[in-house]
Amino acid sequence: MTGERKVLVTGAGGFIGKHLVRDQLARGHDVTATDVDLSQLEAMKLGSRLTCRQIDVRSSEEMRLCVRQSNIIFHLAAAHLEVSEDEAYFVDVNARATKDLIRIAAEEGVSRFVHCSTVGIYGPLKNLPADEETLPAPDIPYERSKLAAEKAVRDASLRNGLQTVILRPAWVYGPLCARTLKLIRTIAKRRFFFVGDGENLRHPIYITDMLQAFESAAARAIPSGEIVIAAGPEAITVQQLVAIILEELDVDYSPRRLPAWFMEPVCLGIEKIAAITGTTPPFSRRSLKFFAESSAFDISKARRVLDFNPGVSIRQGLRLTIQFYRERGVL
Repeated sequence: MTGERKVLVTGAGGFIGKHLVRDQLARGHDVTATDVDLSQLEAMKLGSRLTCRQIDVRSSEEMRLCVRQSNIIFHLAAAHLEVSEDEAYFVDVNARATKDLIRIAAEEGVSRFVHCSTVGIYGPLKNLPADEETLPAPDIPYERSKLAAEKAVRDASLRNGLQTVILRPAWVYGPLCARTLKLIRTIAKRRFFFVGDGENLRHPIYITDMLQAFESAAARAIPSGEIVIAAGPEAITVQQLVAIILEELDVDYSPRRLPAWFMEPVCLGIEKIAAITGTTPPFSRRSLKFFAESSAFDISKARRVLDFNPGVSIRQGLRLTIQFYRERGVL
C-alpha cells in the first residue's frame, strides 16, 4: 500500500497489542490505540504520534470516530481468558462487535482490515500439521465466537469490497506476555507439572515474528479475504518446551505428571469456585487444552502469500524473554 498510513489498533492494551502499537510507531506511522484498559500502554510513553482512546470495542459510535481517522485497522480486541463468562458474552465481544466494526470500516473507506483470529478455531486437532484448509471444529465458547467473527470479516469482504486479511496466530509468546511469565515462574518455583506424558505438540511464535506477519498482512498486495496461519519455525513437545526453560533458568527439577482425566474435573471445580468468589482461576479447562492437546501447523501459505519467514527459534525466544524479566527483577 502507498500513502501515509494512519493505523487503528483495537485491543492495544493486550500483550500483542502493546507490541504492535510500538512496532507501527517505530515504522513512522500515526497510531490510534483502543482498549478498555490502556494504562500499561500509556505508561510506556511512546510519543506524540500515539493517540490512546479507552473504549470498549462494543461501543460502535465511539469506535466510528477512531475508524474515521484511520486507513489501516488491526483488529485484536477480543474476550479471551474470561472463563467465568457465558457464551453470550464471547459472542457479543468477539462476533457481534467485529461485525459492527467491519461494517463501519467499509462505510468509512478503510484501505485494509487485518483481523487477528486464532488457530483455536480448529478445536482439538486430529491430523497434524493443520493448514488453512483444515476444517474448523471449535469446542469452547471463545473458539466458536472467533470463528463467527471470521465469517463476519469474510462476508464484509465479499459484500462491500473491503480489503481484508484474516491472520490465525498460533501460540504467541515473549516479553510482556503474562501467560508466558506465569509458565516460566511456575517452572522456576518447581511447581510445574505435566498433564499426561508431555509429548503433545505446541507451535510457538515469538512476538517479533508475529509482528512481521501483521506488517506483511497490512502492506503487501494480496487478494482480499485471505486467511493465513502464522506460526514459528517449528513445533515442539511440551516436554521439550519445559526442558528448554529449565536449562535457560539453570534450574534442576523433574516435574511430576498428572493424568488428563484427573485434571478435567479439577479444573471444572476451580472454575466454579472462581465464578462464585469473583476471582480469576489459577488453572482452567482452557489452560488445560494447552498442556493436554496437540497443535502443529503448515505455514507454507504464509511464506508464499506474506513472504513470511519466522526466524526466532524457541530457545532464542525463551532466552530473550527470560532475560527481559530478569532485568526487571520479576524472575
